[in-house]
Amino acid sequence: MSAGRARRWAGRLWEGRTVAAIVGVHGIGKYRYFQAAGTAEGAAGTMRAKWDRYLHAGLTGGAPYTGQSYITDIAYYAHLLRAGTPAALKTDLRKMDAESQFVLTGWMRQLGEVGDFAGERLTGLIHRLAEWLLLRLGPHAKDFAEDFCPEVAAYLASADAAARVRARDAVAATIRRHRPAVVIAHSLGSVVTYEALWAHPDLSVDLLITLGSPLGMRGVIFERLQPLPQAGRGRCPRGVRRWVNIADKDDIAAIPGALRGLFDGVALDEKVNINWADFHTVRNYLACGAVNEHVEPFLKV
Repeated sequence: MSAGRARRWAGRLWEGRTVAAIVGVHGIGKYRYFQAAGTAEGAAGTMRAKWDRYLHAGLTGGAPYTGQSYITDIAYYAHLLRAGTPAALKTDLRKMDAESQFVLTGWMRQLGEVGDFAGERLTGLIHRLAEWLLLRLGPHAKDFAEDFCPEVAAYLASADAAARVRARDAVAATIRRHRPAVVIAHSLGSVVTYEALWAHPDLSVDLLITLGSPLGMRGVIFERLQPLPQAGRGRCPRGVRRWVNIADKDDIAAIPGALRGLFDGVALDEKVNINWADFHTVRNYLACGAVNEHVEPFLKV
């Protein structure tokens, strides 16, 4: 966006505007919002306010935020991944359960940076992967992995796992309630949204934007999707008119970053460079301006 256009946005936001509904679907590590708010609705409200600020920064080139609202609601599901499990799902990589370790090893194979696993005991491998993450990518990446692996494992425990069904039904219920034109799904939220839209064929959206999506992660997520990929390919949910996928070049959750090679119906894969160290946050994805051209038609002045 040009500097002049950004100033116009900053000066005219919400002056006589009609806005299409936009629903966000959060990613990993968001259980703390439920802990703080005490309800899923409260957690969603807190997150929605943050997404508004992040998107405002992207749309206006960083103009001061004065309370504009862009996001209609956040589909919140993090608390459902912990139903029937200890609340502290996040744990040290070396102490994760077997399913979380399976996700970690499969994920690190995608990175292709830790050498040959043949003949190595799982305990030793987990230690080596933890050290590699810490040394090569820093503590932020290790913290990320300690959220990512258990939450992916909890969601994908089985095709009909209670956490999986409840999470995708919660996302579907939010979409059904607001009938948004746009759904922006981040991280694991893109997996939940993909499955929710397939599981509830009455739902339709004009635009699906996936940010930092692990949908194509082979050996971890892709082959376990519902519906199962056919002949090595997934498909855009039938109710989605346009699917745009955006991934940072350094996002170690978005492997592969481009989804068109694995999914029919992806209209556009876009690679961005948001922050080499803070490579996955929805804050950086929304604030970098990558979604601007896609959502602006739905924000009518």
